[in-house]
Amino acid sequence: MQNQSFEKIDESLYRDYFSHLLIGDYQYNFYIVNSLIKANVEIKDLYINLFQRSLYEVGTLWEHNRISVTVEHIATSITESLMTLVYPIIFASEKIGKSAVVASIVNEFHQIGGKMVADIFEINGWDGYFLGADKSYNDLVSLIDSKEPCIVGLSLSISFNFKNLIDIAERLIRQYPSLKIIVGGQGFKYIPLEVLQPYNQNLEYIDTLFGLEKVIKDFN
Repeated sequence: MQNQSFEKIDESLYRDYFSHLLIGDYQYNFYIVNSLIKANVEIKDLYINLFQRSLYEVGTLWEHNRISVTVEHIATSITESLMTLVYPIIFASEKIGKSAVVASIVNEFHQIGGKMVADIFEINGWDGYFLGADKSYNDLVSLIDSKEPCIVGLSLSISFNFKNLIDIAERLIRQYPSLKIIVGGQGFKYIPLEVLQPYNQNLEYIDTLFGLEKVIKDFN
């Protein structure tokens, strides 16, 4: 492993990374990510083409009972640890005076997707505040009032929590009518997007981190 160098995220490297993620090999994937950082691979490419892609694939394998929940949890934990390697770069980004608040709603205990979203805001010069998992409406309002964000993001990882998400979105729209709200996450995989149409004026569905980047650039 010491004689290998990783300079770009191609399919071969991704499959190598993913196979070691499934067996819980943190050390090997640490080496991969660290090598990519030293090779100046763009951080958003790491997030989109390595972290997000692999976790989506892990989630699909778990849904089809091809891996255990233990393997899924270990893969998530490893990814969360690897994300910290890029934080010195992310938080050194020049700020542009805009902020975003991101939260996982009540009964949502997966937080890595929300963290990624907040980090993408940081990469683009925003202050990205991630409130955390399983947060109440009052928790969210408190942070919004404190930080006065331009955008609020709500993460949905489990589809049966969709009603909670809509309830929170409706309350936010009433309380902050000019606030832009974005929603996304694996929970939308089984939800027809037509149900969001009544909220299209205030709310936007984001399907990938690429889509998030477009929203950020358009907002700027």
